Amino acid sequence: MKITDIKTYLPWGGTRPETLVKVETDEGVFGWGGSGMSTRELAVEGVINHYRRFLIGKDPMNAGALWQEMYRSQYFEGGRVLTAAISAIDIALYDIKGKVLGVPVYELLGGKHRDIVKGFVTSYVSYGPDLIDDVRSLIGQGWPAIRFGIPDPADGISEVFEPRESIAYVSEWIIKVREAVGSGPVLGIDYHHRLSVAEAASFCQKMPSATLDFIEEPIRDETPDAYATLRSMTDVPFAIGEEMSSKWQMLPYIERGLTNFARIDICNIGGFTEAMKVAGWCEAHYIDLMPHNPVGPLCTAASVHLLAAVPNSSWLEVRTPPSRSIPGIQDHSDSTPERRVIFPKQIELEGTYYTVPSDPGLGIEIDESALVGQEYRYWEAPRLYREDGSYTNR
Repeated sequence: MKITDIKTYLPWGGTRPETLVKVETDEGVFGWGGSGMSTRELAVEGVINHYRRFLIGKDPMNAGALWQEMYRSQYFEGGRVLTAAISAIDIALYDIKGKVLGVPVYELLGGKHRDIVKGFVTSYVSYGPDLIDDVRSLIGQGWPAIRFGIPDPADGISEVFEPRESIAYVSEWIIKVREAVGSGPVLGIDYHHRLSVAEAASFCQKMPSATLDFIEEPIRDETPDAYATLRSMTDVPFAIGEEMSSKWQMLPYIERGLTNFARIDICNIGGFTEAMKVAGWCEAHYIDLMPHNPVGPLCTAASVHLLAAVPNSSWLEVRTPPSRSIPGIQDHSDSTPERRVIFPKQIELEGTYYTVPSDPGLGIEIDESALVGQEYRYWEAPRLYREDGSYTNR
């Protein structure tokens, strides 16, 4: 069997573009993969087209060797754009292998450890009295873990974000939510790396110990020593890793105890080939996977197979449609009308979990006719700036 073509599509998923890749073979078997590099899809497409030139004619069953060839074939190693492209191709190769052998992808990874993959959900309600009601409702629905977010600007373009103002009112309302729901529910927050070390420490210190079960991405990940400093200033568990693009980038966070939940994104970390290596490494350090999952049904499917195949799983990020109209909050779920057309067969959310599928490959179907001819729709994340006019972290 040989690879005969690699096609890249950049469809509109409802709120932003997606990057989908189809790997075709001379035996008529094909596989689908995807990249998680949001807002820079054209850059990823360029890398995939470059890899396509030397992957045509190769055996698609040799996913591990092809991963090494893609990663090591250029002098300038690594980088998020390169590994996002590798991720998409690698996932598609596993989809092909599963279809050829007639087994789901998790069987290629050692078999399944669980029959269902539990999810965690985000409350979209603004900080205030309604937030308590919303969290109570989510607990009543059976969600095992609930995350708070920092809403994007309502204008969708740019807005002022002052960290000190944010941490003051956010911490106040999280304390009230914890008091209202008791110690049982798992509560966390994603600060979207918008804080400095001092700000993140101050935020955590404003709340009684055990108010939060995790804080996700409080600061940027470029400097592990900064996270080590923050680690010494708070006892709140860290959930880190969604931006990371290789086992090497994850190395200090695992080896130095700088993360407690590994937020890897299978569509960015390097596909199944790299994700399984990171998962084993995390297992040796008693760290559970808590995958990032923001970019549609393909990422969901790949993540479900990954978590089925590892012992160290906590929860998979689930994007549910907003239960009410909230300014600035868009539907990033797998069930947008656009995604329903593109993915006529998905791994469906059943309440608060996904049942691990038994179909060969990823177990999803993509309507390629819905992709052909779609013009790329440019989307840019909102810019954030301080009151003095300077830009701050997105």
